Amino acid sequence: MADNSKTEDAASDSVEAAKGTGDKKEKLADQVMQNPQVLAALQDRLDNAPHTPSSYIETLPKAVKRRIDALKQLQVKCAHIEAKFYEEVHDLERKYAALYQPLFDKRRDFITGGAEPTEAEAEWHSENEEEEKLAGDVKNKVVIEEKEAGAAEETNPKGIPDFWFTIFRNVDMLSELVQEYDEPILKHLQDIKVKFSEPGQPMSFTLEFYFEPNDYFTNSILTKTYKMKSEPDKTDPFSFEGPEIVDCEGCTIDWKKGKNVTVKTIKKKQKHKGRGTVRTITKQVPNDSFFNFFSPIKVSGDGESLDEDSECTLAIDFEVGHFFRERIVPRAVLYFTGEAIEDDDNFEEGEEGEEEELEGEEEGEEDEEAESEPKKDASQPAECKQQ
Repeated sequence: MADNSKTEDAASDSVEAAKGTGDKKEKLADQVMQNPQVLAALQDRLDNAPHTPSSYIETLPKAVKRRIDALKQLQVKCAHIEAKFYEEVHDLERKYAALYQPLFDKRRDFITGGAEPTEAEAEWHSENEEEEKLAGDVKNKVVIEEKEAGAAEETNPKGIPDFWFTIFRNVDMLSELVQEYDEPILKHLQDIKVKFSEPGQPMSFTLEFYFEPNDYFTNSILTKTYKMKSEPDKTDPFSFEGPEIVDCEGCTIDWKKGKNVTVKTIKKKQKHKGRGTVRTITKQVPNDSFFNFFSPIKVSGDGESLDEDSECTLAIDFEVGHFFRERIVPRAVLYFTGEAIEDDDNFEEGEEGEEEELEGEEEGEEDEEAESEPKKDASQPAECKQQ
């Protein structure tokens, strides 16, 4: 019994000690909470705590969440209607492509020299007409002097030489794909067309590259077809933003002997394991070239994912195909002259200029409010200012 009594007393002492410790903690907490600096720090932390949409949704009553789920159902239906809208847009593209084509055919004739524009067709008043007139006068004078000196030069070449090749050279997205040994081949490119899928067929478009007879391959047309999808993903319907390219298919290039620029021949030494003799063999390996454009990576149909490099290559391929369709083919002459590129550059610079101007105004306001602060160095790089 004595032992039990001692045990009970020890337990009681432990409870009292714990109670005393708890009382001390509560008193300490009360003292801390009465400190204005501590309260201000806690309030600041609460004010700056991140309030994400998902955290807000979690605080809503169950009945409200149920209504939000109903809104998501409506949103999925909207996405399916939007998909139908884009299918009709594709039909309109096909219709208007037929209206554009006669103009594009005439463009090809002017480029290749198959036809000459009439005076009315060639009439164009540019902003720099006076400068061009002066430059033309100077050029004519030089030509006359050269003729007088006995230099017989061709002053009226056929069509517009190197039209499409110049576009490839002007557009960074394309020039990055072109190797030096591709250039002579691209000088034979006469036209690029876009053809849309027929009514009732899966959505797609085909790029057709027309080449004049050349020393490199026997094809007169090289094709690249881009397959598209205009329907929400079943697993992620809210990600739908319109038709997207999902796969592409190239064509076989019939290279003439020794002219295939997409492969290169290398020599490799091999040592016999038993005899130790060495022999030299030649083998073909892939080579960087624009014409690899017509042998794209295939998207696996069995759901297997591509490696990171392949995904990147495919993404660039899709971007190039889309750019041909949306920009290069419809506005070819402006990419030849560089005007379309200048327009794009000016637009981007304008946006950056606006942003810098706003930042400058904000800095000015801060300087007025705190004149005692040292002025910022105006020579700082833009990156430093943004930081």
